[in-house]
Amino acid sequence: MKVCSVSYLNSIPFVYGLENSTLDIHLSTAIPSECASKLLNKEVDIALVPVAVIPEMDYSKIISSFCISCDGPVQTVCLFSDCPLDEIDTIYLDYHSKTSNALVQILCREYWNITPKFIDSEHNFEEKIGGRTAGVIIGDRANAYRDSYDHIHDLCGEWKKYTSLPFVFACWVSNSPLNEEKELSFSNALAFGIDNLEEAIKSKSHLFDTKIDKTNYLTKVINYHLDDDKRKSMQLFFKLLK
Repeated sequence: MKVCSVSYLNSIPFVYGLENSTLDIHLSTAIPSECASKLLNKEVDIALVPVAVIPEMDYSKIISSFCISCDGPVQTVCLFSDCPLDEIDTIYLDYHSKTSNALVQILCREYWNITPKFIDSEHNFEEKIGGRTAGVIIGDRANAYRDSYDHIHDLCGEWKKYTSLPFVFACWVSNSPLNEEKELSFSNALAFGIDNLEEAIKSKSHLFDTKIDKTNYLTKVINYHLDDDKRKSMQLFFKLLK
């Protein structure tokens, strides 16, 4: 099977678990939007994808009870601006992710009651943020901009204020049916990474150049278990997407 994981710090336990399993897979990594494209285009069989892509798929199945989620501020998915929310007239959407872009648009419409213009971004779009122009920046690189702008709105924290629910950014999804044995084996590999998180951090955290407290971020901020509240949150998110 061809498998694609997100190439971010938060996927360390998943990659560690898969690399230390006996699964017959070819594992690659990519930014979230590319993971989604690979799964949609059937270039891979399973991927850790932004949940916003799931409604776009002809066939999709969440194949494990693990995810990338957060219950409150997540630090690495933020709207940055030099002006207050009610003065923003343009928002650049981060080309790395579908889910974070959909989330900021939902928050603008349903919670903040603002109607900015949204622009798809390209590499180095961060340089265009200023004045009444804001931008969504996600992933490890978001931390590098925390001291660059006057206003930072953590999108996961804002979702928590709006819904009282955690937010799910990504799930493991297949684009065709898998037998139960393969699903179980895959989920067990992910579980191994989660259960050995400290070893995973020691093994792979040096690959990520960030000022984030990596251990605190992966053990206290990010949550990997897809429980009932998170499934409820996903369904609300899908409803608001429409």
